[in-house]
Amino acid sequence: MTMRFSTKAIHAGQHADPTNGAVMTPVYLTSTYAQPELGKNKGYEYSRVSNPTRDALERNIAALENGRHGMAFGSGMAAIDAIFHLLKPGDHVIASDSVYGGTYRIAKMILEDYGLKFDFINMTHAADVEKAIKKNTKMIFIETPANPTMEITDLHAIATIAHEHRLTVVCDNTFATPYLQRPLEHGVDVVVHSLTKYLNGHSDMLGGIVVTNSAKIAERLRFLQKAIGGILSPFDAWLCLRGTKTLPVRMERHGKSAMLIAKWLERRKKVKKVYYPGLATHPQHRLAAKQMKNFGGMISFDLGSYGAAKAFLKHLKICTLAESLGGVETLITHPATMTHASIPVEIRNKIGITDGLVRISVGLEDVEDLIADLKQALR
Repeated sequence: MTMRFSTKAIHAGQHADPTNGAVMTPVYLTSTYAQPELGKNKGYEYSRVSNPTRDALERNIAALENGRHGMAFGSGMAAIDAIFHLLKPGDHVIASDSVYGGTYRIAKMILEDYGLKFDFINMTHAADVEKAIKKNTKMIFIETPANPTMEITDLHAIATIAHEHRLTVVCDNTFATPYLQRPLEHGVDVVVHSLTKYLNGHSDMLGGIVVTNSAKIAERLRFLQKAIGGILSPFDAWLCLRGTKTLPVRMERHGKSAMLIAKWLERRKKVKKVYYPGLATHPQHRLAAKQMKNFGGMISFDLGSYGAAKAFLKHLKICTLAESLGGVETLITHPATMTHASIPVEIRNKIGITDGLVRISVGLEDVEDLIADLKQALR
C-alpha cells in the first residue's frame, strides 16, 4: 500500500512487536543476541552491527526520503565522516562554502591531513560548480538551505552536472528535512541529516543518518558502521522515532512562524539584512519556492556589529541562546563565535558570516510571544 508523507512518518519501518503486540517499537537494550547454533541467528548477532530499534529508525527515515537504504550514526558529524570515508587519499571534494562549521572543521583540520582535498565554493550558480571540477574530483557536497546564510542550491542542476562527470552528489538536508525537500528525487546520490535537529525535534538526543538508493554505497556505509562503530544507541533511536511521528505538523508550524518573524525583522531599522528564503528579497526565492514545500524555520539576520549582537542576545527572555536548532523551543545562535568559530575570520566575512550575524531556529511557541521578545531585545 502506498502511503503519503504523514502516514509514513508514523508507520514506515515499524511493526507491532511480534512477541507481545506492542504498538511502539521497543528499546532493545542488548549488546548481543542468542544464536540457536553455529552459523544460524534470528537476524541479529551484535548491536554494533544491527539493532531492532535502530533498524526501525533507519527504515523510517529512508522511507521519508523515498530512499531504499538508511544507516544511522551516533551524531551528524559521525554520519558525515562516514560519507567522506567513501573516498581515498588524493580525491577532491567540492563543497558549499556556507556549510555547518563542523563540516568545514573535519574537512580542513582532519581529513586533509589524510590526503583528501577540499574546495569550498558558492553553489548558487551551477556553472561555477562545473568550473571547479578537477581530474581528481570525486564528490560534490551540498548544503541547502546553507547554514547560516540560507543560500539555496539547485539540486537538479548540480546532480545533472555531477553525473555527467561521474561524481557522487551528497546533500546535507538537515535544515529542510524530507518534509520540505527530498534531494534523492532531484538526482542526489546521498542524503545526510543531523537527527539531533528537526527529525528528533526535542533537543534531547544526538544522532545522524545517511540515506541512499545505491546498494553499493549502502553496503560500504554499513561496513563502516560495523568496522568503526560510530553507531546510534537504541535509546536515541527510540527518541528519534518518537520525534519523526510529529515531523509534518512541526515543520508546518516552524515555517509559518518563521515567515511572520522574517517579515517582521525585515521592517526593523536596527536589522541590516535578513536571510530567509521565503522572502521575495532572497536572491534564490523562486528556486526555494520550486524546490521546497515551505521555507523552513531557520532565519539569519545581521545587526551590524558584534556589540549590537551581544547586547541583543543578552536581553532575550524567551528565545534561548544555545547551540543547535530544530527543537520545539526557539534557539538563537551567534555563528561567528559558536557554530562557525572554526572557520577563519577572513573566510567568514567573505561568505557573510559577520560578527553581527545572528541565527534563529524558530520554535513552536506562540509567534506573538516570540516577536514581542525579539522586539524588547532589539529595543
